[in-house]
Amino acid sequence: MASGVTVADECTMEFQGLKLKKTHKYILFTLSSDNTQIVVDKKSSSTSYDDFIADLPEAECRWAIYDFEFEKRGLANATNFASSPEASPDVAKIKQKMIFASSRDALRRALVGISVEIQATDSSEVSYESVLDKASRGN
Repeated sequence: MASGVTVADECTMEFQGLKLKKTHKYILFTLSSDNTQIVVDKKSSSTSYDDFIADLPEAECRWAIYDFEFEKRGLANATNFASSPEASPDVAKIKQKMIFASSRDALRRALVGISVEIQATDSSEVSYESVLDKASRGN
């Protein structure tokens, strides 16, 4: 179901910066105040995964892109990929959750090159261990 929500150009530009130039470690996206556009909420260069988790609001939905680095078994080089956790906490407002869910495809189409997508309803689903497990399996 499409929501008619569009993706702001800034979202694409910041994602390209993260992906190609490593300008940020992660980007959080949200809906504009009138619920018509996906916009950048926050970007950070902090390499601490705990900082990323702390920036996810407990009672509001967010999309996020995180440049996750890990070492695959048997390979010496670290593997980078952009993961796309969608945080939609159980305690978020129903209307917000519905708009976020129906707008996810617009963001996915705009941000080409996401390796792993994760949908989370609580913090355990975006824990470092959980994301590492999904990344190691390829999704």
